[in-house]
Amino acid sequence: MSWAAPLRLALTLGIAPEAFWRLSLKEWRALTETPPAPVLTRTDLSALIARYPDEEIR
Repeated sequence: MSWAAPLRLALTLGIAPEAFWRLSLKEWRALTETPPAPVLTRTDLSALIARYPDEEIR
């Protein structure tokens, strides 16, 4: 496995190489995982529908 890409990502996150090598796998995943997408509630959906109604197709 090449460590170049994870190390470059760590540097863009401001993590020094020495700190990168001390991270546990659990810590690395917490730092780099994609946050879950926000949930669209029925109220939010209704507000979007009201704000952007569908146009009639002719």
